Amino acid sequence: MAPVSDDVADAAQTAVNRLRAPSLQPSDFFKQSDVVRGLFAKLIGVDDPSRIAIVPSVSYAMAALARNTTIRPGENVVVVHEQFPSNVYTWKRICEENGAELRSVRSPRMSDSRGAAWNRALLNAIDETTALVTIPELHWADGTRFDLETIGARARGCGARFILDGTQSVGALPFHVAQGQPDAVVCAGYKWLMGPYSIGIAYFGPAYDGGIPLEENWITRLGSEDFSGLVRYSDEYHPGAIRYDMGERSNFILLPMLEAGLAQVTAWGPAAIQDYCRRLCADAVEELRQLGCWVEDDDRRAAHLFGVRLPAGFDLDAMQTALSERGVSISVRGSAIRVSPHVYNDAGDLAALVGAVRAVIDPRRDKLVQ
Repeated sequence: MAPVSDDVADAAQTAVNRLRAPSLQPSDFFKQSDVVRGLFAKLIGVDDPSRIAIVPSVSYAMAALARNTTIRPGENVVVVHEQFPSNVYTWKRICEENGAELRSVRSPRMSDSRGAAWNRALLNAIDETTALVTIPELHWADGTRFDLETIGARARGCGARFILDGTQSVGALPFHVAQGQPDAVVCAGYKWLMGPYSIGIAYFGPAYDGGIPLEENWITRLGSEDFSGLVRYSDEYHPGAIRYDMGERSNFILLPMLEAGLAQVTAWGPAAIQDYCRRLCADAVEELRQLGCWVEDDDRRAAHLFGVRLPAGFDLDAMQTALSERGVSISVRGSAIRVSPHVYNDAGDLAALVGAVRAVIDPRRDKLVQ
């Protein structure tokens, strides 16, 4: 979870203070959501902000996408093994209900070319019976990067839809919808978009025009700006993806926070974030490799998210203790230590990480360094 910046915290406090004595106008239910749509559209290279929906979570958006994706008996849905469950459980149920196969592509054994081999295996799993490919750009456990352009082209060539869970990448890694041409892109707001928990955002491409949303809420209907006419019920939705918005999408606390987070990410720029993280981590990654740890090839991962796997025989519990003792806040995902640097980190933070790993793998050398 991203730390809340001063601007995001200020937006929350301002919102709470406003709600002490709310004096909302009808336009207040629409203006901020339009701003948020515009910021995210710009971030991912979408010309039409109405293609952006405001959602509470990745699982919500995936459920809406599943409702509007046809999967027939004998077809398959392709995912990568051990990807985040919010992009698995929905499709597992849909496959079970429709007599389809959930095809989970396992990672190869650890090697210097593991990322390239995993991408090849993923491409080989997509065939003429594939109805959908739904993957992240970066694996949440170790940051392995998947080639969106090649995978997207393969999916289209097989007549399959392509959905991207951008939670681990969008905001910190440059991304444009032209990359892979996904039919949908879904992001939780609390990670690299620097927003709060319980709100997210999603792009729905033309393949999902005219779909049926999960909720039939008032604000997504044409004419909903006219509060005096809300009981003149309309069967028509606002254009684009607005039909997929969650109920109470105008959340007067979370939405200002997400706007502030998106504005900050836009000001920094994902390319600048990547450059900073790359320079910050270069020496530390080399030291970790010299200690016998495995880190994915530099050209098969991003700079802001990568996994460190210890040499065989070393205890992850001991590693967690060493990290905690040095004040290093880090996650263990599967067999990997997941390192997630950002612009608020500095060289001292990376030195503390390397010191913790060294203390477990080579305690004698650690004492000499100290």
